[in-house]
Amino acid sequence: MSMFCYQCQETAGGQGCKIRGVCGKTEEVAKLQDLLIYTLKGISDIVIKSKTDVGSIKKVNHEVLNSLFMTITNANFDDGSIEAQIKKMISLRDELKKSSYPECLHDAALFSVDSRDSMLEKADAIGVLSTENEDVRSLREMITYGLKGMAAYTEHANNIGKENLEINAFIYEALAATLDDSMTADELVALTMKTGEHGVKAMALLDEANTTRFGTPEITEVNIGVRNNPAILITGHDLTDLEQLLEQTKGTGVDVYTHSEMLPSHYYPAFKKYDNFVGNYGNAWWRQIDEFGPFHGPILFTTNCIVPPRSEEIKGRIFTTGSTGYPGCKHILPDENGKKDFSEIISLAKTLPAPEEIESGNIVGGFAHDQVIALADKVVDAVKSGAIKKFFVMAGCDGRMKSREYYAEFAKKLPKDTVILTAGCAKYRYNKLGLGDIGGIPRVLDAGQCNDSYSLAVIAMKLQEVFGLDDINKLPIAFNIAWYEQKAVIVLLALLYLGVKNIHLGPTLPGFLSPNIAKVLVEKFGIAGIDTVDSDIELFMGK
Repeated sequence: MSMFCYQCQETAGGQGCKIRGVCGKTEEVAKLQDLLIYTLKGISDIVIKSKTDVGSIKKVNHEVLNSLFMTITNANFDDGSIEAQIKKMISLRDELKKSSYPECLHDAALFSVDSRDSMLEKADAIGVLSTENEDVRSLREMITYGLKGMAAYTEHANNIGKENLEINAFIYEALAATLDDSMTADELVALTMKTGEHGVKAMALLDEANTTRFGTPEITEVNIGVRNNPAILITGHDLTDLEQLLEQTKGTGVDVYTHSEMLPSHYYPAFKKYDNFVGNYGNAWWRQIDEFGPFHGPILFTTNCIVPPRSEEIKGRIFTTGSTGYPGCKHILPDENGKKDFSEIISLAKTLPAPEEIESGNIVGGFAHDQVIALADKVVDAVKSGAIKKFFVMAGCDGRMKSREYYAEFAKKLPKDTVILTAGCAKYRYNKLGLGDIGGIPRVLDAGQCNDSYSLAVIAMKLQEVFGLDDINKLPIAFNIAWYEQKAVIVLLALLYLGVKNIHLGPTLPGFLSPNIAKVLVEKFGIAGIDTVDSDIELFMGK
């Protein structure tokens, strides 16, 4: 095989992409990403063995987060930028190595490359399948994928000025541990749970960063129609990029629309002051293949969820920043103060037609933990009276597979006395279905982006407290979660760490789970896949 990758839900045959990624990444990109991760493991080996103070290597910390983020599914397809990042990390690694003893270090901290060919040759030797024991491989990869999601959330928080060095220290600890052949499967299971623990800390850090900088999310109606002005579409997750874009487009006559996971930015008070912040255009990330054409204006990718564009015309309107990249698309870098110049995007927008309307109306969101807890008395009364029989957490990711129609059908068929708690782009399967309300409580409560799954956990823990329960699993809450990429992995591990059991995960279970590790998750945590809509609803409502 020319490559091997099974980190996302859409991996070929549910087993692994071996020629080209279903996501669109090439063999070279896949191999370079493997080598970049291996380089990070070498850096981690040095940090742990030399007992380096993590607070003293903040540049390295930042670049490790950025490197992990670059390898998330659909984030970076640009082989040139990944090669440059490998060279940068090797340089930083070699600086760290000066204070360590090479004979004590793993090969990952010692190897050298001098060309693209040597990089690819090294990548062939250290890829996912180089770990022969499939259970150890499964756990190492699950930990690594969890770290990728953790890094994404931590980087967003860092961009706002919030950091927690304990998270950075754990990333080094966990990456170094994946090189340790003496670790048993039981020890790796324990490390997996510790990854979930730090995933909670990362999401809490980002929640604090977002609310401190942009205010507490408010229940908000978001316009899904258009105006007759030239416009820019911003997608991804990074709110600091959105803030800078809105500041730079203010008074220019150029409107700004959100796409996919950027929708929840409308819930934050700080962004409501911008008259040119119009609304949300389109749906989940994978729909961009049809929606970018009629938008007409430039598109700014702030994080992952790039789908290789179908035409050169659309490719010419795509700009990337942060950890993202696509060959032939302009990449916007920050200056030494973190400021980004979006003037080229704004100038291009002024030369292009206004967006075509593809839908109209409004959708409601902003039900993060503070808003829902403010409604706690109303919610508790509705539960006690029987008006609300059950809550369904349907957070996570959307994707292209036809089997994901399950989630829209599931939402439609849920009894009218149930409420959906959601976060992430999975919501696009049901947030426009008009499912009504229960005594003024909407039946779809959107907490925000995928990282705002933290809000759903906070809500659950608050309800547990209000009802005086000794176990979160005694709440009338069921978890039917869709996953796609590695941020969903850290959300899952975080929920498991918090003690949540009997999570149904779909549309398929991860390909990186070996049969034995899957059995552990089933027996210890009650993890299950999905079945038919009718049988699953009967199962959930019977509990």
